[in-house]
Amino acid sequence: MFGMGPMEMFLALVVVLLLFGAKRIPEIAGSFGKGIREFKRNMSDVSKEIQQPQQGESLPPVKREEAAPVEPKRLL
Repeated sequence: MFGMGPMEMFLALVVVLLLFGAKRIPEIAGSFGKGIREFKRNMSDVSKEIQQPQQGESLPPVKREEAAPVEPKRLL
């Protein structure tokens, strides 16, 4: 996982435990989970809004213009 072996993961867990203490780790994990959920919800809302225009709104028609043929330039 993330290129880490079991020993590196254990060392990282020990460092986190020493820095934050056993009581704060569940709080930190919970707030991290809430942040991830909120981020995913906002991303899905944005993608829905992009894919479907709001009711009553219509997209303007796309105008296509024919380009005039371009004559190649002579180098000599």
